[in-house]
Parts: sequence; C-alpha cells; structure tokens
Amino acid sequence: MSDEQAAHEIPEPDADLVARIEEASPEQTAREIATLRERVEELEADLEASEEQREELESKLTRKQADFQNFKKRQQKKTEQARERATEDLVERLVDVRDNLVRALDQEGEIRDGVETTLRQFDEVLDAENVDPIEPDAGTDLDPQRHEVLMRVESDAPEGTVADLHRPGYEMAGKVLRPAQVTVAE
Repeated sequence: MSDEQAAHEIPEPDADLVARIEEASPEQTAREIATLRERVEELEADLEASEEQREELESKLTRKQADFQNFKKRQQKKTEQARERATEDLVERLVDVRDNLVRALDQEGEIRDGVETTLRQFDEVLDAENVDPIEPDAGTDLDPQRHEVLMRVESDAPEGTVADLHRPGYEMAGKVLRPAQVTVAE
C-alpha cells in the first residue's frame, strides 16, 4: 500500500468511543460532537499559529544568517583596509628616505656605489608593494589630485601645464600617497 493510499484510508474506530456513542442519547451525542468540533477547531488554530511562528522563526534565522555573512564581509574589508593603511603609512615615510638617497647620489665621493645599490633595492621593495612614482614630464596637463604646484614659472611648456618636476610623488593601488611637486608654466 502506498503512502497516499494510507493517508486516505479511514482508521478503525476506537471501541470505547463506539460504545459510548451507542449508549448515549441523541442530545448527548450532539453535545459530544459539538465539543469535539470545537476541540478540532482549537487544535487547527494552534497548528496554524505554530506554523506561522515556525515560518517567522525561519525567516528570522535566514535574516540573521545573512546579517552574519554581511558582518563577516565588512570585517574582512575593514581588516584589508587597515592593512592597506598600515602599508600606505609605511610607504609615505619611506619615500622621504628614498628622496634623501637620491640627493646623496648627487654628491661626489666613495659612497656613491653603495647608495646606488641601496636605492635599487629600495625601489624593488616599493615596486613589490605596488608603489608607482608620479613623475610628470614637462608639458603634461596639471592634475590637482596628483600634482602639488610649488610656483608658476616662465617656460617653453604650454601655459597651465607642468614646467618642471621638483620632487616625485607616489601612488599605491591608485591612491596618491604623496603628490608630485611641480612648477607650472605661465
């Protein structure tokens, strides 16, 4: 017998219930039936309320799970941003050191070879951290996000463009860590 057939099969009546019905008067049977119908209605109402409560709890659980996943994503993003900021802070301090190494190369003397090697290693580290120099050529359009104007000067470059680079800037992952210091053609 299939589950569907079993669900539609009428169960055997309770012998005790059958005996009570046979002994009872029609009025008593009617009252008993009315009482049983009320009880069935109460149980159906309780079942419906329980199902609604279950659905509500399932919905809350789903929302809480989604909230938790979103929280995890936000925390991962915050951690990643904090790591990036820490690296950016380090790089911002290091680029000044690099500038000093470049200035040391301008000096004559025996330290030049050592400084060149140090500078090369330093640039390799910056490159590994995805730090790119901002070194606009003369005639490049001025970009206020990436260039800091030191002064305006007479130049062969078109007016309002970069005339000369004073100090390179640096950017990391598209974010300007330090703008390039430039002079601008008048």
